[in-house]
Amino acid sequence: MTFSYPNHPFIIAELSGNHNGDINRAFRLIDAAKASGADAVKLQTYTADTITIDHDGSEFLVDLPLWKGRKLYDLYQEAHTPWDWHPDLFAYAQKVGITIFSSPFDETAVDLLESLGAPLYKIASFELVDIPLIAYVARLKKPMIMSTGMANLEEISEAVNAAQKAGATDITLLHCVSEYPAPYSACDLKTMVELGRHFPNVRLGLSDHTMGTVVPIAAVALGAQVIEKHITLARADGGVDSAFSLEPQELAQLCEQTKISAQCLGRVDFEKSKQSAGRKYRPSLYVVKPIKKGDVFSHDNIRTIRPANGLAPKYLEQVLGQKAKQDIDFGTPLQMEMIDK
Repeated sequence: MTFSYPNHPFIIAELSGNHNGDINRAFRLIDAAKASGADAVKLQTYTADTITIDHDGSEFLVDLPLWKGRKLYDLYQEAHTPWDWHPDLFAYAQKVGITIFSSPFDETAVDLLESLGAPLYKIASFELVDIPLIAYVARLKKPMIMSTGMANLEEISEAVNAAQKAGATDITLLHCVSEYPAPYSACDLKTMVELGRHFPNVRLGLSDHTMGTVVPIAAVALGAQVIEKHITLARADGGVDSAFSLEPQELAQLCEQTKISAQCLGRVDFEKSKQSAGRKYRPSLYVVKPIKKGDVFSHDNIRTIRPANGLAPKYLEQVLGQKAKQDIDFGTPLQMEMIDK
């Protein structure tokens, strides 16, 4: 399975646990992502036993608002995508014509995904400090996407360096705020721009947990080339991530508007304005009362008006007080050769 990024923002629809334990709902989510115009669907490949242990200690209880008080093991048991679904999900996505890949959370998950021909890999924000996992994925020399929601700049540098050292040449860093949902005030999209300054050879993007589509559209306007958003068929259906997920019509809006936002970026071009048809209506110096040879130019007989056939307005102070070299009719654009210097 080969992969290359499109020439528009790469939109990833994250299924996460919004299949709600029903593989047919997962198929419908893939259909919805495709119909909405997303470029890819992404899974999360783990089991409760590969990502944590079944322990009742207080440190194994979640202290995040959306899942507060739940045991890690129970949450992941509910949210995980069964591994025996993966072949069918990969086959279905290929049949409908949408890229499918996943976030592995340990090496056994990577091995499973490789057996299915995964075209690229995502390292989740929580796993950005798992340098052995990053190196294991990087050795495959496939495109890598890494979320930065939990990491400081030093940790991000360690992750990028580890990936590059292990052989990764196509890396995307996703700015991310790991709050669920994330408030707009916490987005700090300038951090994404700063990531580009620190890591000039990586692709930039956003893994977004805010409500709606405003933030990713703004991110694309700042240069994001990859956008990841969770998708659900309907938030009212519930599910572990449904509260901050997009419904299909919202995902369609996101896909359309991010493409427009990217087009608006364009390129640096200060010459395009010279081709504007409106340039001929810019102001210039015109004779607004008949002038006889020898008359003095003044505010009374010359003015800055539209259109642009006369001298540029910057010459006004230079012309005032000078004498006319010839008779000049009302409505004549003033030229240098009309001035007796």
